[in-house]
Amino acid sequence: MPTQDLTTPPTTTTAVALSLRHVTKTYGSGPRPVTALRDVSVEIPTRSFTAVMGPSGSGKSTLLQAAAGLDRPDSGTVVVGGTDISQLRTKALTTFRRDHVGFVFQAYNLLPHLSVEQNVTLPLLLSGDAVDRAWLAHILDAVGLADLTGRMPSELSGGQQQRAAIARALVTRPAAVFADEPTGALDSVTGHQVLELLRQTAKDLDQTVVMVTHDAVAAGYADRVLFLADGELVGAMDAPDARRVAEHMTTMMAGR
Repeated sequence: MPTQDLTTPPTTTTAVALSLRHVTKTYGSGPRPVTALRDVSVEIPTRSFTAVMGPSGSGKSTLLQAAAGLDRPDSGTVVVGGTDISQLRTKALTTFRRDHVGFVFQAYNLLPHLSVEQNVTLPLLLSGDAVDRAWLAHILDAVGLADLTGRMPSELSGGQQQRAAIARALVTRPAAVFADEPTGALDSVTGHQVLELLRQTAKDLDQTVVMVTHDAVAAGYADRVLFLADGELVGAMDAPDARRVAEHMTTMMAGR
């Protein structure tokens, strides 16, 4: 399957979870500013798993940060779950991220003095919201931690800690979950399990997952891969597999 042009959206009957329109982000000033994103426009449907790839310095991390409300674009709009977050004031944006955006990073960021259940429900505690026990039980079962809710992070393997981090990202039923190199600290077998879990999260738990990765194998688990180069979206691939993704990345690197 050839790489698709981004002017043709993926075939879907679902709603849009995330929309970027003409997003530009530049760092620095003076004679040598760096444009990390250049007029980026893309839509990501609900209940999908999207990977973002590109060479070093292509703007992958900046795209994730702008889409998740961690950094403001210089121009353009970012709409998450129907809310234009690029128009929110700082306090409102912080509240929106807490209540409507999930994060999974390479570092698990679990609090060592809290149990699995306490770590997972921490976003609800911070927002003052009640815990939906049925949903909590459902996601803990889905990530394979139903029998480990009382364990402390030090009693878990790396893969189990990342599963707890994924459950924490899901507990608020977010509009989107953003994962930044989520398997970077894991061995290949455990990484495979986490990637399968992220795919299951989109398919079976009706969530939207956007993952930044440099790994073609990891990208092969996604429904779609977006390719960046020099701050611009330059293509997309539906139903990817690791071989085709790797070949495309090699071609991109050769053309730089």
